[in-house]
Parts: sequence; structure tokens; C-alpha cells
Amino acid sequence: MKRVLSVFLVLSLILPNAFAAAEADSLQQAASTEYVVGVDDVMDISVLQPEKLLTSVVVSPDGSITFPYIGSVIVKGQTLAQVQQTIQDKLADGYMKYPVVSVSLKESRSRKFFVYGEVMKPGTYYINENVTVLRAITMAGGFSKWGSSKVKILRPNKGKPGYTTIKVNIKAVMDGEADEDILLESEDIIVVTQGIF
Repeated sequence: MKRVLSVFLVLSLILPNAFAAAEADSLQQAASTEYVVGVDDVMDISVLQPEKLLTSVVVSPDGSITFPYIGSVIVKGQTLAQVQQTIQDKLADGYMKYPVVSVSLKESRSRKFFVYGEVMKPGTYYINENVTVLRAITMAGGFSKWGSSKVKILRPNKGKPGYTTIKVNIKAVMDGEADEDILLESEDIIVVTQGIF
């Protein structure tokens, strides 16, 4: 009986801490996947009460937006929930009584990728959702020449200058092998050439 009680006591001490740690981990993972606002992003901001107000704003190069009543607000680097709280707090500070604010991302323009070379429409494109190499080439109008097209991604190194080159097996991608269709990251450069790199 003593043994059973001691096992129960140990479990009652360990399990709540384990659950708390697991909950903290899941919250941290959720926070890390939240969208972070950047320059050129377009947001819809609504004041739902005490008076209705809806406006679209673009994040300026200095990382700020301008909003009625409160003027300039720095939002770069904040999540949408943080932007919502910031605006709500500023409005409540002498402008509105108990404001309720909603913030949504209308258009993501801060996360860009580039497509160069043998495509119909080379240039800059925006990552509004998960974009793979094949989708990126499609967005750029497809290959300008068919045959021996070679594709590579130049991915900026984190924390140091230069790029990491990732070769793409475009033939396998076109044959439907999803594992070969690489998911793009912000600032990736796709280069499409003929023949060998």
C-alpha cells in the first residue's frame, strides 16, 4: 500500500509539470508560426466599437503605419495580434472608450522571392502562402524555352553574406514528385537557365 501511495505521490508531482511544459511548448510553437508584419505589407484594420471605422494601411519603409486619431504607429516586427493590441491601447488612451479592434493581413508584400532567366515574366513576386518552385515558375509565366531547362535556388545565408545554392530536379518536379518541389523562403532567388549551370 505504501508503495502504491509513493508512486501516486511521485506521479502527482511530475505530471502537472509535464503538462505545463507541453502546453508552454505548444504555445511557443504557435507563436513562432504567427505572421510577423514587415515593410510593404497591407493590413485591414477595423474598429468595431464604440464607432465603426475600417481602413487599409500599408507598412511604410520605416516600419510604421498611420491610423486615424493616433497618427504614426511602429508595427514592423510585430504579429497581427500585437498590432491589434497596440492600436487598441493607443485608441483607449484618451480617444475612445473601450475600443474593439480587428486586424487582418490583406496582402503580404514583405516576403518576396525573385525569378530570373528563361521564364516569360522574370521579376519580383510575393509569398502570400506556401509557394513551391513549380508554383513560382508558373507565377512567372512558365519557361520561355522548352527542353533542357535547369533550375536552381539561391538562398541568402542567415547572418552572413552570400548564398547557398540549391539545385532543383525540375524534371522530377514536372513528373509529379512532390518531394522535389522545394518550398520557397523569403528573399530566395530562382534562376532558370538552359543547359549546365
